[in-house]
Amino acid sequence: MTVMDLQKALDLEFLSGQDGLQKEVSGVYIGDMLSWVMAKAEENNAWITIQTNLNILAVAVMTEVSCILVAENAEVPEETLQKSNEENIPILRSPLTAYGLALALSGVV
Repeated sequence: MTVMDLQKALDLEFLSGQDGLQKEVSGVYIGDMLSWVMAKAEENNAWITIQTNLNILAVAVMTEVSCILVAENAEVPEETLQKSNEENIPILRSPLTAYGLALALSGVV
């Protein structure tokens, strides 16, 4: 499944990182503590978080996650969106909680 497939399946709001929409998604990681995510997230995971600061892009690049799924319609700063475009890491948003997104993803990924 690609990030674009995931977006369509869950009706996620696309925010940035269009050039990364064809990345493969093979798992999911949920976490908000960035150092923990750096140690535990795996390549090609869709990462669910409520964090939206610029540092999430550094973590995403280091862990090689496929995309960032922002839960609870958290507001994403413009600088984060710009960096997402530069790094080709899609940021998608949902009104669901992290738990709700995980449940929705369990039937898709």
